[in-house]
Amino acid sequence: MIHSQHRDGLSLLTIDRPDKANALTAAMLRDLRAGVDAARDSGARALILTGTGRIFSAGADLDEARAGLATAPEWQDLSGALAALPCLTIAALNGTLAGGAFGMALACDIRLAVPEARFFYPVMRLGFLPQPGDPGRLVALVGPARARMILMGGARIEAPEALAWGLVDRLHPAPDLADAARALATDALAADAAHVAAIKAMTR
Repeated sequence: MIHSQHRDGLSLLTIDRPDKANALTAAMLRDLRAGVDAARDSGARALILTGTGRIFSAGADLDEARAGLATAPEWQDLSGALAALPCLTIAALNGTLAGGAFGMALACDIRLAVPEARFFYPVMRLGFLPQPGDPGRLVALVGPARARMILMGGARIEAPEALAWGLVDRLHPAPDLADAARALATDALAADAAHVAAIKAMTR
């Protein structure tokens, strides 16, 4: 299930399937994309993407992955839509980030994570290619060698190392994560949407 809230310039998208490690189905990807579209249409000045439970997302639902979801274009469509938003986008990673779920986090402007989070994208082992936009975004954050460690070497990165690499920007204990994300959105929420969009365009 995806919860989508849009109020006072802030859009909040929450992945809520903790009993299945927030694994994503095709319907959930469509709902996330609809939430991104609603953020754009509402003139949101900030968007926060997060999850419930101890895992942000394990990637594709296993049953649907076997049926083709792992390589479906919906992943790239979602991450592309997130990257194109003119507002400030923050991924508040409440836990481990894995597989296809990497794309949406990489597409955000800022990534916060809990200290217990782990990061892995096992496309080499599984025989899949990453989403087309992910390698370039990953290289921009961590450099080509570290991107290859993740995508080709199957490296599992602990949160402190992810912070040192630049994969995430700050670590916050779970009780503080939501407040930290909202605090980073404060100035954007107090500004005009055009001003937010102009500064974002200058920093691309």
